[in-house]
Amino acid sequence: MRPVLPWFSKNALAMGAVTVLGLSALAACTSSGAPNSSPTSSGNSTGPIIIGASLSLKGDFSADGRAFKEGYQLWARDVNARGGLLGRKVVLKILDDGSSANQVVTNYQTLFGADHVDLAFGPFSSLLTGPASTVAARFGMALVEGAGGAPTVFDTPSNQADHNVFDVSLPIADEMLPFVNWIASLPPSERPKTAAYPMAQDPFADPPVELAQVELEKLGIQTVYSKIFPEEVPAYKAPADDVAATGAQLVVLGSTDVPTVEAFMQAFEQQHYTPKMFIAAAGPDQGSAFTSAVGVGNANGMMVPNGWYPGYANSASQQMVKEYVDQNGGTASGVNADVAEAYSVGQVIAQAVIATGGTDNAKIISYLHSGVKLSTVQGPVKFDALGENGDAATFVFQWQKGSFRQVLPSGTAGSVTITATKPAWGS
Repeated sequence: MRPVLPWFSKNALAMGAVTVLGLSALAACTSSGAPNSSPTSSGNSTGPIIIGASLSLKGDFSADGRAFKEGYQLWARDVNARGGLLGRKVVLKILDDGSSANQVVTNYQTLFGADHVDLAFGPFSSLLTGPASTVAARFGMALVEGAGGAPTVFDTPSNQADHNVFDVSLPIADEMLPFVNWIASLPPSERPKTAAYPMAQDPFADPPVELAQVELEKLGIQTVYSKIFPEEVPAYKAPADDVAATGAQLVVLGSTDVPTVEAFMQAFEQQHYTPKMFIAAAGPDQGSAFTSAVGVGNANGMMVPNGWYPGYANSASQQMVKEYVDQNGGTASGVNADVAEAYSVGQVIAQAVIATGGTDNAKIISYLHSGVKLSTVQGPVKFDALGENGDAATFVFQWQKGSFRQVLPSGTAGSVTITATKPAWGS
């Protein structure tokens, strides 16, 4: 279980405005809502299993939302090709939330209260998963998700009481620990002397960076910059220029997407500043979407933590990647990690449905909290009391000469030697 850290209150504030918006939209439609003690599905039907989800097909999170849709659909096709779940066909009902917290509340209210879906998959991002999980709790629904791992999703009062949200992916706060451990393993003379910690104001972006800062400071690495900036493209250049002016040897960037990382890389290149080491919370893991935006040469040496990558030595993962490439073209290295996260959500739901003999959400919630160990394309899943995956695989990846390579933990199967000094821009 992740430790209780001083960054919680800061991230609660970051989530606060979105949560208030989401709850206000929920309050406006409570008259039609079902009581939280009565799940919408009894699990006794013999017809299709309808699974509802809200995804960002437009707006700020649209690239990730579309990738999640591909992952959900790929899983559903595979399940139906094998005869469905318990002999029942799986049908996905996906609504577009436009990357809006208010709309995600409305969508899940519709899915549960009007459409009476049997099961629910989560949206993309912690910003939307928090409000979505609150709606699901009111209807007694399990919300299995793969991209809502911020502490605020699990520490809200409703989720502490209902325990209905389950994240199949790596807990966000712990993502940077393999990198921190690697720095600690270096002789003091080889460690970076200074570090900068710019962070987009987002409950996904900040926790791993703030924990990394605490741990790296313990190693004697001096913090020369640590600030949170608005998560808006026009707001990126000023902090990027400020970081470049510090000359920090290490940059740990709190980011949620490719545009954030791209903006910092462009500013650094314009300032003729190349940090010795550069790791971002998210963005470089987006395969060809990242390299096409920043250029293969600039991507060289960039690092990112994640719980999955296309070359992961997992037979189910390798089969999923092959199917995805066969259907969509491209190469394995270009497969977005969002696809695997979404596919894993389906796998967990499938195992729960089979184990409990149906779609009774109360039974599914109890089963997922029972300590059972499940298998996914991302590796093992075992939920703790909060619904976080305590057994998640943890890796750090690096772009090396156009290839996305697993580099940490050192000595782990599949890890290659890390490039300890980032090459100059464009090399």
